[in-house]
Amino acid sequence: MGAVTDDEVIRKRLLIDGDGAGDDRRINVLLKSFTKWWSPPTTTEEGFMQYQRMLGTLSQCEFSMLKTLLVYDMNIREMDNYEKMYSNIEENITSAHEKISQCKKEIQRAKRIRKNRQEYDALAKVIQQHPDRHETLKQLEALDKDLQQLSDIKENVDAKLELRKKQFHVLLSTIQELQQTLDHDDKMESDGHNQESPMENGE
Repeated sequence: MGAVTDDEVIRKRLLIDGDGAGDDRRINVLLKSFTKWWSPPTTTEEGFMQYQRMLGTLSQCEFSMLKTLLVYDMNIREMDNYEKMYSNIEENITSAHEKISQCKKEIQRAKRIRKNRQEYDALAKVIQQHPDRHETLKQLEALDKDLQQLSDIKENVDAKLELRKKQFHVLLSTIQELQQTLDHDDKMESDGHNQESPMENGE
């Protein structure tokens, strides 16, 4: 015969003692009454009354046993319900942890988006302080035109400067030639005077 488990011992004790309302005593009384009834009764009426009392006690014991079984079954169902509730609570706790983790991620993502938006707004304010692309292109075109005009002016100035250099060179050359001619003429005149002076002395 296998070992008796704690649940079976408790179940048998509950079946015997019920909910602690004296079922054990009733069974003992029933056994004593049965032993007394089994002995030859003094009268038939007394034996019948004893028999009726035993039936009443037996009914009480059966009622208590039925009540105990119902309570036991109810407790088993309650334990099953508690197990299910515990399992549901564990699942809810796990789900709550997952939701909390997901919410933390969403919060971090929202913070990052907010930071990016703030940076975008700051950049937009800086950009708004500068002219738009079309205006910038117009300004660049105007600057290109000014630059081209300055380049043309520079070329004209360079050409005029080169011309003035050539003219100045020609002028210097002319002045040098003129100076040489004058020097030559002065020399010729000086030599002519020197030749005339001895003739005048001979006269």
